[in-house]
Amino acid sequence: MKGKIIKGIAGFYYVYAKGSTYECKAKGKFRNQKVKPLVGDDVEITVLDEKECLGNIDQILPRHSELIRPAVANVDQTMVFAAASPDPNFNLLDRFLIMMARQKVSTIICFNKMDLVDEAVIEEYKGIYKDSGCRILSASTYEEHGMDKIREVLAGKTTALAGPSGVGKSSIMNLLNPDANMDTGAISQKIQRGRHTTRHSEILPIGENTYLMDTPGFSSIYFYDLEPEELKTYYKEFTEYEPYCRFGGCNHVGERECGVKQAVNDGEIARSRYDNYCLFFEELKDKRKY
Repeated sequence: MKGKIIKGIAGFYYVYAKGSTYECKAKGKFRNQKVKPLVGDDVEITVLDEKECLGNIDQILPRHSELIRPAVANVDQTMVFAAASPDPNFNLLDRFLIMMARQKVSTIICFNKMDLVDEAVIEEYKGIYKDSGCRILSASTYEEHGMDKIREVLAGKTTALAGPSGVGKSSIMNLLNPDANMDTGAISQKIQRGRHTTRHSEILPIGENTYLMDTPGFSSIYFYDLEPEELKTYYKEFTEYEPYCRFGGCNHVGERECGVKQAVNDGEIARSRYDNYCLFFEELKDKRKY
């Protein structure tokens, strides 16, 4: 029987197949082959006990994508959430976009909790990423605003929902699938951050060939195996202005005659995006020293 791994905890894998969820163990051959089943894997299982819904995973079917962080498979796209209030963590958001671009997974940015800020503020946030190559949405789980558009972009795909704790991922999941009953946690009034309510990656079927993957909230992202000179390739808004750089191979940091820097000064590229780029560039340079 074919199915999809929707959750993995302590060596047990929960496989959704033909409307039921089977608790499975992976055969020892995967360990010998140094292959670990991932949430999102399409698998073939043998049912050992139909009544108790127990089985074994016999085969992991070919993956069309595999993310390193979170460690999941067969994701078609990611939807990363940023809270409109308190102010979005643009540094963390930009790090996530680079991480997804490196793994060649398209990303949708959703600014949630828009009921807490003016419409002009949301438009300002959207403007920052208008040329980033990402689709941009806004939502309010409190008012259930924007949910139709979210359902539209999710239909027929496996989407990983991501973002820092407290941005409303679990609340969105509850609206999309009321049966989820996810712990929405609480926002600390002192530090204005959410508790980490999701501790493992889990997939929820919400429609025909439509799956949502909730992933643990993150508070930091670090770049590994990324050269400073490679960083600019993950900023799509730079491409239009690079022909105006005086020197080939311009890194858009210390060079004087730089089309990208001029575009920032002219307001064509968001200052926050460029400032984070410079910060990441120096971070990667410092890491290379050691």
